[in-house]
Amino acid sequence: MDATAANLLLAHHRAAARDLPWRMTPRDPYRTWLSEVMLQQTTVATVTPRFLRFVERWPTVEALAAAPEAEVLCEWAGLGYYARARNLIACARAVAERGGFPRTEGALRKLPGLGAYTAAAVAAIAFGEDAVAVDTNVERVVARVFGIKDRRDAGEAARGWFPAGRHGDFAEALMDLGASICRPKAPNCPVCPIAAHCKAQALGRPEAFPAPKLKKERPHRHGIAWLVRRGDEVWLVRRPGKGLLGGMAALPGPEWGEERPAINAIAIHHHGFTHFTLDLMVVPRAEPPPGEGWWHAVSELAAAGLPTLYRRAVEAALEAEREPRLAA
Repeated sequence: MDATAANLLLAHHRAAARDLPWRMTPRDPYRTWLSEVMLQQTTVATVTPRFLRFVERWPTVEALAAAPEAEVLCEWAGLGYYARARNLIACARAVAERGGFPRTEGALRKLPGLGAYTAAAVAAIAFGEDAVAVDTNVERVVARVFGIKDRRDAGEAARGWFPAGRHGDFAEALMDLGASICRPKAPNCPVCPIAAHCKAQALGRPEAFPAPKLKKERPHRHGIAWLVRRGDEVWLVRRPGKGLLGGMAALPGPEWGEERPAINAIAIHHHGFTHFTLDLMVVPRAEPPPGEGWWHAVSELAAAGLPTLYRRAVEAALEAEREPRLAA
C-alpha cells in the first residue's frame, strides 16, 4: 500500500486526536509508560480518572518508586489484572535506580513487566524511535485495511505500513481510529478518512476482519471468604505477594478449588477472571483466623484497596445482613 492512506490518517489525527491526559507536549515517558500499563485490558474511560489520581499522588517515576507497595496496590484496586500493579512498582524502582527510562525498544524490553507492545509504544511515542506498537485497535484497523483474516499477519503488515519518523503519531492515529470509528462492531465506515483504501470495506463486510478469536470454555472454581465482624469493623488480610491478586487486601479464607464446599453462605459473588470463573461464598465467622490482618471500618471500605472481587463480595454480604432488619 502506498503512503496515501497513511498521510490521510495522520492528517485526520492532527484534526481529531483524542484529548487524553497522558498526551503531553513534549511527551513525558513516565506518563506514556504509566498510561500504557493501565490501558492493558482496561478502557480509556475507566483509566482516565485513575491515571489522574496516580500522577497527582506520584507525579514522577521516582516518587512512584519510593512509594510503599501497599499504598500503590491500594490505589490500583478496581483496575483489575493486579500483576500489572506489581510489575509497575518493580519497573518504577528499576527506572529510578538507573536514573531514567532507556530510550530504545530493546533496552525498554529489559525492564520488569514491559512486554513487546509496551516497550514499542513507549519507544515510539515518548522517544520517537521507529518502533511498531500493535495493540488490539491497531491490529483490527490494519487487518481491515489490508483485508487480513489472521491477526498475526496483521501485525506483520503493520510493520511495513508505519511511515518512517512518524511511528509514535501513526500508532496513536490508528489507536484513535480503532476506538472511535473502526470499532469491533458497527464500524462507522462512512466517516472513516481511509475508507477508500480499505479492502474490508470494499468487500462490504468489515466486521469479518480480522477473524474472531476462538473462545475457550473457562473452568469454574469455588471459594470461601470469611466475614469476621467486630461492631462496625471487618477483619481484612493481605494476600500473598505472588499469584492471583498478589499483595491485595482481601477477606480471609482458604484456597479456592474445583469442589463446591458444603457450607451455608450469607452471600455468593460470581466473578469472572481471564482463565476461570469463581463463586466466592461469604461465610460469617466469630474470630479472625490465625495470621496477620487488621480491623477496617465498614464505612471506610472504599479506602481499603479491596479488588473488585472482594469489594463486591463484602457489599453482597452486608446487604444480606441488612435484609432481615429491612423486612422487619
